[in-house]
Amino acid sequence: MRTIIKGREPGSLTQHRCTPYASYENYDDKDTLRASLVTEQRGLCCYCLSRIRIQPMKIEHWHSQDKYPAEQLDYGNLLGACLGNEGQPRKHQHCDTRKGNSDLSRNPANPMHRVADLIRFKPDGRIVSDDEAFNDELTNVLNLNEAFLKNNRRATLDAFKEALLKRGNLTRITLENWLRRWNGESHAGELEPFCEVIVYWLRKRLACR
Repeated sequence: MRTIIKGREPGSLTQHRCTPYASYENYDDKDTLRASLVTEQRGLCCYCLSRIRIQPMKIEHWHSQDKYPAEQLDYGNLLGACLGNEGQPRKHQHCDTRKGNSDLSRNPANPMHRVADLIRFKPDGRIVSDDEAFNDELTNVLNLNEAFLKNNRRATLDAFKEALLKRGNLTRITLENWLRRWNGESHAGELEPFCEVIVYWLRKRLACR
């Protein structure tokens, strides 16, 4: 999970919200909405950071439609999520598919919630938080330590560390350049899947220098 900087909502969503009896269900321009979400999330799922495309993906309501109907067309409440092993047993589901109508204490699209600052990554690929409630949500509500996700994070970090070893002794400037690249500061467009595990590792290494 990383902080998402929301952009301008699609004009069709603005117009639809102003029509009588407007709801999410009768909003008929969802592909444009999906495209906006994918672009501002730089091609990554709002929760697990795996790759998403306009199709297939899910439009996630951070506050669920059932419990918070007044927010069903609030762009700040809308996120792009992966399919999260939809159709598989619950123990293998993750992200929006696992979350359902459950509440989360942190919204990655709210900068005040500082989701990236509250997350740590273990060498085995696990994602954890020192905030007890948030840690429970990561593990049990979103199931972000499902084996597939954990293995992908570990593999991403291991491959990156192996590539660095081949480069020999690395200067602080080199590591800072890598950090800007993986954090998306040095380029526009899509980020690499599971990029935050690399960002976390680089920040820790730089802090020790």
